[in-house]
Formats: sequence, C-alpha cells, structure tokens
Amino acid sequence: MKQRLLGKTEVAVSEIGFGVWTVSTGWWGEKSDEEAVSLLKKAFELGVTFFDTADTYGSGRGETLLAKAFGGNQNVTIATKFGYNFYDGKRESQREFPQDFSETFVRFALEQSLRRLGRDTIDLYQIHNPRMDAIDNDGLFELLEQFRQEGKIRAYGVALGPAIGWKEEGMQAMEKRKVHSLQTVYNLLEQDPGRDFFPVAKITDAAILVRVPHSSGLLEGKYTEKTAFPETDHRSHRPREWLTEGLKKLGKLEFLKEKMTLSQAALKYILAEPTVASCLPNIYHEEQLAEFAAASDCPDLSHEEIERVNDLYAHAFYQMKTQVTE
Repeated sequence: MKQRLLGKTEVAVSEIGFGVWTVSTGWWGEKSDEEAVSLLKKAFELGVTFFDTADTYGSGRGETLLAKAFGGNQNVTIATKFGYNFYDGKRESQREFPQDFSETFVRFALEQSLRRLGRDTIDLYQIHNPRMDAIDNDGLFELLEQFRQEGKIRAYGVALGPAIGWKEEGMQAMEKRKVHSLQTVYNLLEQDPGRDFFPVAKITDAAILVRVPHSSGLLEGKYTEKTAFPETDHRSHRPREWLTEGLKKLGKLEFLKEKMTLSQAALKYILAEPTVASCLPNIYHEEQLAEFAAASDCPDLSHEEIERVNDLYAHAFYQMKTQVTE
C-alpha cells in the first residue's frame, strides 16, 4: 500500500482509505460493533492506515469504533468532521441537524471527538458540508489555526457535500482559506466539478480526498438491470435511470479490465491525479475490502487509457438519448 502526504503537511495517508460511515450509520446495512471493529482491523492488516469518520456518524459511533479498533495506535491516521449540532437531537430537516460554527460549540465538538477517539490529537479535522457562510467565517479559520498551535489537530480541511457539487465552496476554501485538504465526490462517471478542483489544489497545495470513487457501487461491476436495493439502502431512493444508464456507460469501460478489476481501475484512474492523496471507497465486507486495498499496488493506467476515459466522459460515453415521438 502506497502512502501520500496531505499537501505540504507531514500527515501521511494510505492511497486507499476507509470511510467509516459504511460501518457506523446503517446506510449500507447494520453492523454490530464486533463486526465493524473486525473489518477496520482487517483493513489495517491490508495496509490501510487512513480512516475517515465524522462526529455525526452514528452520533459518535464512528469515532468510538475507531477507538475500539486502534486505541492510540500512532500508525493510524484519523480524520473526522464537525459542524453539526446533533447533541440536542433537533433537526432542521428530515436528514440534517442544524450547523453551529460558534467558537463555543466548535471547541465543545472537538473535545467530544478527542474523548470518543481516545486521542490527544486529531490528524485531520474537517468542516462538514460547509455552506458559504462557514467559508466566509474568519473566526472559524482563526480557531482552526489556534487548534493546530495547541497541538489538538495536525491539519484541517473541508468535506464538501452531501451531494455532488459545491464548486464555489470548494474553490473558496482552497483559494481564500488555504485548507490542507478538500474532500469531494469524483469518479469515472461523475467528474464535475471534481476535476475543476485539481489545478487549484496544485497551486494552493491542498490535498484532494475522493469519496464515492465507485459511483455508489456502480463501478464495482457487480450490478445488473435486475439489481434491487433494500428499502433501507439509500440507493433505493434513486431514479431507476441511475442504474440503467450507468450500466450502459460501464459497457464502454471494458478495456480497463485487462490488468485488474473494474473497481480497481476506477481507483487507479483517480490516483493518477497527483493532487489526490487518498480514495475513500464504501467498504462493507472483507472480499470487497481486499479487492480495493490491492488497487494501490496494481499497475498504473497508461496515458492512452486515461485519455480514452477522458474522451468518453467528454462525449457523454457516446450514448444517444432515446427520443420519444408521438
């Protein structure tokens, strides 16, 4: 497993990381603490040293699972996120808690995360789904710098979301705030606005962390038109076209499977971008974990293969939309 640095910091991350939300939130199936901890430890055995969570994942469960799995193991790099006040149990909408970036709350949130993780320092502290008001908040970034000087965090960044997009927030975070990392959605099938961040990241020395590298599982190459998702799975709420149109695009990517699996090629395509520090695939069982972890040591994609993918994306995978005639 190869390692990369977060920009100009000394924080090292494995090229393949582990997004802890899959084992702590129930969105990808329920896992007991024992099952989750076992999978996290197996990932470390396979060379994964970077684990990304958030204080909201399972209302702190993601952090406590990491503490159970690794304790104070300094060979493990941990990133977590903050910004949502889930402690009061009040939601602004069906799915989101209210955000709070006041100094009082952020200091409280940091101390709670440190306590749950069982650590004195968090390697990467990320603003969770920041809107522009957070990016424009001078006091917030002064506070993050203060945390660094106090030794409570080693680096800070922003984790964009929850859905694909958030271009202006990402650009301003890198250009104006000089964040150490930017986490965003990016994959073979969903490249915008992710690819717009790369040249800015190069100039500002921000490291890109990529989530949803397999387009919510499509690029794992296991789905068919008959695939049905349980009601508890968030993909069951997507339009059916997400699956059917995606499968057609996958047919154009068969050439990537000559040296590795499609899921591994999807990761290697992302890692071909120098500003990307780590990919965070959705991991929820051991077989899948082993396949993803092995991707780091697979052969790099050739320049020709990368250009072929770029051409497909630029031309919408050369798919003609079906026209309805009366």
